[in-house]
Amino acid sequence: MHNAEGVQNPTADVEDVPDGWRKTHNQPGLHAHQAASIPLHCAETLTGTDNLAHIRLNDMIYTLRITRGGKLILTK
Repeated sequence: MHNAEGVQNPTADVEDVPDGWRKTHNQPGLHAHQAASIPLHCAETLTGTDNLAHIRLNDMIYTLRITRGGKLILTK
C-alpha cells in the first residue's frame, strides 16, 4: 500500500491482523498498555518482492531476509 504521496507504507496491511492477535502474540510478561505501543510491521511489505531489506541502526546496516521456508533472518 502507498500513501497519498506514493510512498510505500510498511504497516498498511496491519489492519489484516486477526482479532485477538495482539493479545495472544505479544511478548510474555507485557501489560496490555505496553503491548499496544509496540509497532507491528509486515515482513513481506518491508522486504518487497526480493524478500530482502536493509535496516540501519546507528552506523550499522543489517539485512533482513525471508527464507524460502518462510523464516526471518537478520544479519550484519
